[in-house]
Amino acid sequence: MRTFFLTGLILTFCLFSGCTFAEVSTTINTGPAATSFSAEKIIALPGPRLKSDVSLEDSLFKRRSIREYSPAPLKLEEVSQLLWSAQGLTSENGGRTAPSAGALYPLEIYLVSGNVDHLASGIYKYSPRGHSVIVLSENDIREGLCRAALNQSPVKNGAVCIVISAVYERTAQKYGDRGIRYAQMEVGHAAQNICLQATALGLGAVTIGAFDDNGVKNLLRMADNETPLYIIPVGRTK
Repeated sequence: MRTFFLTGLILTFCLFSGCTFAEVSTTINTGPAATSFSAEKIIALPGPRLKSDVSLEDSLFKRRSIREYSPAPLKLEEVSQLLWSAQGLTSENGGRTAPSAGALYPLEIYLVSGNVDHLASGIYKYSPRGHSVIVLSENDIREGLCRAALNQSPVKNGAVCIVISAVYERTAQKYGDRGIRYAQMEVGHAAQNICLQATALGLGAVTIGAFDDNGVKNLLRMADNETPLYIIPVGRTK
C-alpha cells in the first residue's frame, strides 16, 4: 500500500511538472537494500562494450600512471566504459565488475566532467542499475577539486576525474569493523578496473589518494556517511 501511495505522488508530480517518470524516480543510494526518489535529471549512458581488440594481458603490460594529458576531449562512449568498469552490472542478480564482500557494494562513483563531447561540465553520480548518471551540478569544479587534492595538476588537467567514496556501514553492518577493511580492498579492485579500462581505450589515468577529505566531500555534495577514498583523473595522453 505504501509503495502505491508513493508511486501515485510521483505520477502526480509528473503530471503537473511536465517531466517524465524517469527524471523523477531513481535509485540514489546504490546499496542492495536502498531505494529513494529524487527530481534530479538522469542521463542514460551508451551501453558498455563487452569485447575489444585489446587483450587483458596487453592492458596489464601497458598500464602506467599518466599525469599529463592533451586538451582533446573524451567521448561519451569512453566515459560510459570507464564508469561501467568501476561498478557496472554484469549479471541479472546484481553482480558487478568488481568483487564486494557479501555483495553489499559500499562504493559510490562520482564523475567530475570537464571536457567530454556531448556531456556538460559538472558533477554526476553513477547509477549502476540503470547505467546512467544523475546530474548533481553543472559547474566545472576541477580547479576546486585540484586545490582539495593538494594542488596535484592532473586533477585539473584531466578531461574527467572519477571520485570513489565508501559508505562503510553497508559492510560493517554484517562484518563489524572488518567491513571497513573490506570496503578499502574493494576500492582498490574498482580503481584497477578503471586504470586497465583506460589503458585499453588508449587513455591516461592516475590514482590519487592524497587530498583533504572534507574539501572533496563538500565539493561533490557527498552524504555525511560517505568517505572519499580515491580521485582518478583520466584524459588523452599527449
